[in-house]
Amino acid sequence: MTEVKKSLKRTLIGKVVSDKREKTVTVLVERRVKHELYGKIVAKTSKYHAHDETGQYKLGDTIEITESRPISKTKNWVVTRLVEKAAAV
Repeated sequence: MTEVKKSLKRTLIGKVVSDKREKTVTVLVERRVKHELYGKIVAKTSKYHAHDETGQYKLGDTIEITESRPISKTKNWVVTRLVEKAAAV
């Protein structure tokens, strides 16, 4: 019997805010949480450095990143897929 094993690695979806470095993109991930005391929904953001081997992801693209082994001092995420291409201005 073959079972599909669910990956234990975390995946996040965010927007590319910087693509200046070689093979690296900076991804802004936004999550909405309820404030503990006041109950208001607040947007919290985190930035992650993700490995982009081919350099194909550009500023404004929405991408999915997956947790991986440490690639450098600040990089332990890898870009897995393009969710949405940035709108051309």
